[in-house]
Amino acid sequence: MRDYRERLYVPLAYWLLAIPSILILGGTLYAGLPWPWPIISFVIITAICVVPLLAFGRGTVEVEDGTLRAGNNVLPLAAVSEVVVLGEKQSTRLRGPRADPAGVLYSRPYLKESVYLALAEGARQSAGQTGVSGVPYWLVGSRHPAELAAHIERLRVRDGQKPVA
Repeated sequence: MRDYRERLYVPLAYWLLAIPSILILGGTLYAGLPWPWPIISFVIITAICVVPLLAFGRGTVEVEDGTLRAGNNVLPLAAVSEVVVLGEKQSTRLRGPRADPAGVLYSRPYLKESVYLALAEGARQSAGQTGVSGVPYWLVGSRHPAELAAHIERLRVRDGQKPVA
């Protein structure tokens, strides 16, 4: 049973910026190339702009069956010792200058807020669990971080772990 799922779609502004980019670059090449190269250049430029946006928007964050899935990463919620919703400034610091290289980061540049998941000391040392061995924390970007944190906390309590204050 899936408790929470969020698709990390690319914002509309990114798509709206791609349109003039395609038109300007395609128009520039259209003026200097013989037929059928202008059409071919428009198709290639469109693909160069659209494919990364589609790939970027395929990211998902799911909480189900006692695990958190962020993209291809899987975290058993039993390994989580602390769940904290971070604002824009805190998220920026943990994505940049205060980041631990051993931490797992799953975010997008357009996601301003995130959820910080500290891992229990015992879980950090266990080598058998996917996404846990040697990792001090996970930082998961979300458009609705409070809702994601609430779902994670609810599942942790349901599975018999004490709630984080």
